[in-house]
Amino acid sequence: MSHPVVHFEIVGGNAAALHAYYAQLFGWRIEPGGPAGYGVVRPGGPDGITGGIGSGDGGSRHVTVYVEVPDVGAALDRAEELGGRRIFGPDTVPGTNLELGQFADPEGHVIGLQASPTDGIRS
Repeated sequence: MSHPVVHFEIVGGNAAALHAYYAQLFGWRIEPGGPAGYGVVRPGGPDGITGGIGSGDGGSRHVTVYVEVPDVGAALDRAEELGGRRIFGPDTVPGTNLELGQFADPEGHVIGLQASPTDGIRS
């Protein structure tokens, strides 16, 4: 796949409760410590992708997948040309070199974009 899904995000009203739920349901190891209770989910073996579980601003609840692209800004521009709507980006995650963006497709589904890593390491 030329643009793989590389990250997922589950955001709800109570990060701690979501951490406990998914840890019990799937045995996921969740590393807490990010803003808004954001915890990083690491794959338990050679398969799988990283994820994040946290609390949303203003009660936001959503599930988003992040697709790897070589240029977040160009991909957001193209999404808009095709009838989508830019939500944010490109922006760099504070304290990292990770560049992200999000857009809504013509039906309103939110999709995240993540720049291809320059160091060969994915999130």
